[in-house]
Amino acid sequence: MIIVAGTPGAGKTSVMTHTIKQLLNKGNKPAVVKIDCLYTDDDTRYGKLKIPTLVGLSKDMCPDHFAIYNLEEMAEWAEKEGVDTLIIETAGLCHRCAPYTKNSLGICVIDATSGPNTPRKVGPFLTSADVVAITKGDIISQAEREVFRERVLEMNPKCTIYDVNGLSGQGCAEISEEIMEAKDIVDLENEELRHNAPLCVCTLCVGETKVAKKHHRGVLRRIDGFTKYIGE
Repeated sequence: MIIVAGTPGAGKTSVMTHTIKQLLNKGNKPAVVKIDCLYTDDDTRYGKLKIPTLVGLSKDMCPDHFAIYNLEEMAEWAEKEGVDTLIIETAGLCHRCAPYTKNSLGICVIDATSGPNTPRKVGPFLTSADVVAITKGDIISQAEREVFRERVLEMNPKCTIYDVNGLSGQGCAEISEEIMEAKDIVDLENEELRHNAPLCVCTLCVGETKVAKKHHRGVLRRIDGFTKYIGE
């Protein structure tokens, strides 16, 4: 099971399209589940590769919570399709996403043009990834690329970094090798997340529109950082 996360517009689908072509050339049979929020046409892009493709729209639910909640169904679907590799691409929203499970291969796709401090601003989808694919490095200077790479290693010293190009496919062969060498998940029922998911239980989550504090319940964090639970 391969879980792909990253910032919006970083090129996750483009990178994975080239990577899947490499997998197909190696005789691997992949399938893709694309998790997005309101709309996606990425299933059409993946469909051109003639591989099994499934779309999940989380709508008003956090896409990573949605993906985690539906993991068993996605695995069962992939098993029925008779594939070797299940690739789950999840939408990037809050930069605090934590979609990887302990035994999956976690791939983070991140845009080098987003600024040298971006690796410090994002959360577990970078810091707990196995592989970090840095995109759009061809349109910044060598010095900027080196600073960005060092910031990534500062946040995740154990990761493997690849400079990739979503247009040409440069670097995707190396990512396909990482996927080919990934271990199997034997027992999904007892699989666990590497990091706790973002907080997602409060009255705002279920539709409350009033802004005064007195109207809200659930897990809440104040501006000074204090977190508390209000409710039954």
